[in-house]
Amino acid sequence: MSATGPSRVLEAAASGIGQAGRMYKGSKTGVVVSAGLMDKTVKIRLWGQRWEKHVSKVLIYLPIGSLLLFRRPLDDIEREEPKIHDPANSVRKGDVISIAAGWRASSRKKHVVKHIIAPYGQPIDARPPVPTEEELKADYIAERVAKIERREAAAKEHREAKQREQAEAEARRAQKLAKARQHQQEGTTTTSTADVD
Repeated sequence: MSATGPSRVLEAAASGIGQAGRMYKGSKTGVVVSAGLMDKTVKIRLWGQRWEKHVSKVLIYLPIGSLLLFRRPLDDIEREEPKIHDPANSVRKGDVISIAAGWRASSRKKHVVKHIIAPYGQPIDARPPVPTEEELKADYIAERVAKIERREAAAKEHREAKQREQAEAEARRAQKLAKARQHQQEGTTTTSTADVD
């Protein structure tokens, strides 16, 4: 990757940066229960069916506020209210949104907002638009290329600093050798003059 600028972005895209694990997989629908508390992150409540063993039935869980028909285990709370990546902070509390898996933004955010199905409160026109998958990939590739360039610049600076240190050490060593030779020559001249006397 020796090119710079836009060609570097295209080269990175062609080489596969951002392709592995960065594509939408499937789709789920949920209601936003928490938005605006964390930057680029929202929590949603999913709905769907779940087999309840103690009544031997499939029950439908709807995200209606905090009302739950049956008690749920504590470890299911994180699974039922996952954290979702909202790149443009365009989702508000109460929105019905569609999410897609496959876009891991952090260790706890494994989904991304695909689009807003039904807005709540502020109209969609007054909010920043939800980026498409292509825009997200382009941003990700640009960030990766910038990171690679920063690393290369830091490595180059480190190499240059190391070379400067080595050159300074060589200069100090040469200076010490020159002083030692000078002391040796002064010592031989003083002994030779002492021998003459």
